Amino acid sequence: MSAPAIGARELIQAWGRILTGYRPNLSIEITKECPLRCPGCYAYGDDHLGGAITLRGLADYKGHELVSRFMALVDRQKPLHVSIVGGEPLVRYRELNEILPALAARGIYTQIITSAVRPIPVEWSELRRLQIVVSIDGLPAEHDERRKPATYERILKHIEGHQITVHCTVTRQQVRREKYLEEFLAFWQANANTRLIWISLYTPQVGELSIERLTADDRDGLLTEIRRLRPTFSKLHAPDAMLQAYAEPPDSPADCVFAQSTECFSSDLERRITPCQFGGKPDCVNCGCVASAGLTAIARHRLSGVPLGQVFTASMAVGRTVSRMRQTLTPADPLPSRPSERAQ
Repeated sequence: MSAPAIGARELIQAWGRILTGYRPNLSIEITKECPLRCPGCYAYGDDHLGGAITLRGLADYKGHELVSRFMALVDRQKPLHVSIVGGEPLVRYRELNEILPALAARGIYTQIITSAVRPIPVEWSELRRLQIVVSIDGLPAEHDERRKPATYERILKHIEGHQITVHCTVTRQQVRREKYLEEFLAFWQANANTRLIWISLYTPQVGELSIERLTADDRDGLLTEIRRLRPTFSKLHAPDAMLQAYAEPPDSPADCVFAQSTECFSSDLERRITPCQFGGKPDCVNCGCVASAGLTAIARHRLSGVPLGQVFTASMAVGRTVSRMRQTLTPADPLPSRPSERAQ
């Protein structure tokens, strides 16, 4: 999700991590708990964790145990960037009050994806390298119905004192109303607490039939609309290379730089989410992930005529070899005992 902010320095650092066998991005579902029941939420889908268990049935941690296990996972993975998702991360705001300063002290770029259902601690606004991304699904009437109790009234109150990134995942219902996106952008462009606005396209699972799913015409029309609106709204981040990545997304997770450069863990801090943060079987042909689009745009950029994606692929191969050598030479640490799980 941080791809729009990547610069040359960050690219070089990420390249170094890859060559030494580590993935530069780490995504962690910090909790299974969430007071929302949003339609189309991939995190609670039946196949998100492979089908044997769902996120709500998985174990998780609280208090000091969560803080210590979370930071131990970060130290093992050695990421440059950590995305904290859920569930709803603000359910664990007390633990985050310890985790976030610890990440900042390590120089790690951190991103929290939240619904802003509860107040965002004001002290977080002083933390370096922290980005607060608030998921807002359309204008008040539609958003409040989909994401209650994280209503507009609460969001507007809870983001005061912060500079947030507004993240809207566009569904079919939104594109079918004329000037809907324009009204949405106008509202959040005018809000003093908004720093950036990101637009994702709803990403379905393979074979999914739902009212959220965009048709090919919906996607084409939406991208045309974003291009039309972009000059008017300075906070909207949607460069041409990203929009082209939406129009022609990677064919599979194996071809997706975001999927290949990101390790994803669920709430027990052991179970990996594959093949990417969506889990299950994401329909890559219809991918609308802003992180994937951002990194795909970078991968397709040519340096001296060579796409950076080719450099990435070669570097990943080197990194896998280095990782295997390290695992052979270094005894694996014993895994901590896992809290009991219950089937969902």
